[in-house]
Amino acid sequence: MLERTLRERLPGAVGAAEEEIAAAEARLGVTLSDELKVLYRVTRVDYDDDFEEADRAGAAVGCELSGLDHLYAVDGAVRHPSWDLSATRAVNRAPDAAVQGLAGSSGWIVFGSNGGDEFAVDMTPGPGGYLGQVILVDHEQSLGADLVADSLTDFVLGRLRDERGDRRGDQLPAAARVGAGHLESIQAAAHAALEVLSIEAWNGAPLSLAPVAGLPCLRTLTAWPGTLADPLEVAGLTGLEFLELGAQEWRILLDAGAVPRTLKAAAIKVRDQDHLPVVALANEILALWDRPSIIQTHLEGDLGPAA
Repeated sequence: MLERTLRERLPGAVGAAEEEIAAAEARLGVTLSDELKVLYRVTRVDYDDDFEEADRAGAAVGCELSGLDHLYAVDGAVRHPSWDLSATRAVNRAPDAAVQGLAGSSGWIVFGSNGGDEFAVDMTPGPGGYLGQVILVDHEQSLGADLVADSLTDFVLGRLRDERGDRRGDQLPAAARVGAGHLESIQAAAHAALEVLSIEAWNGAPLSLAPVAGLPCLRTLTAWPGTLADPLEVAGLTGLEFLELGAQEWRILLDAGAVPRTLKAAAIKVRDQDHLPVVALANEILALWDRPSIIQTHLEGDLGPAA
């Protein structure tokens, strides 16, 4: 079906040789799906040699199509690598998820785009997915991908799915926000599968972390300055990997020797204050893990008269 459809839409197109397809597999380190092989046997998609023909191939498939030599796997290491973004995302752990909640995979083979996001054939699907399904990797997200079609054939024929992320209404979210415009209490966010808790700025009384103490999956806490009733309650979060607090809250933890040693990264939330004391505070945190200090350079000189 796929080959017939493509040849009808692309009469006279020049496809790739079997040697070229084998070379692409060797470069990627994976065996391409049968449908991807069919696609490139019909059209090799070479923008350097024939831009108009390559553009016509993209229109026939339904996206900005990549050439065989430009296929690549989604690299999780370059997908929003900063901790402050990635640590506040939750992995999709649904037992029937069609797409794994990964940052990237050697089995996510990108074959095209919509001008910003990437379309990939998924060779490592989730338990509820299909080998060779088509997924959309959103450039604004750091984890997971959206199921677009059950196969490349369905994608080309326009039989698309509309399943964006994990929207199961019967499950509490693994990443929760508390504060203005979000949940009104930490109790409302607390459940055994909670991974990420973000406490936003708000006008209410400072909050206690007692409802989430000891939760087995909680790995990230971010809290705006002044939102915690007792920063020392952080010690009850035994599996933290990322912690973002205000300078005063960090000072309390450091003075009490209560900084969680499970941390893999940390951040200091700064609001309307001198940054130099924050650098000193950061160096104290770094010293707990024998990490190099932030270097400070003091410059003196005459900048001339004020403008």
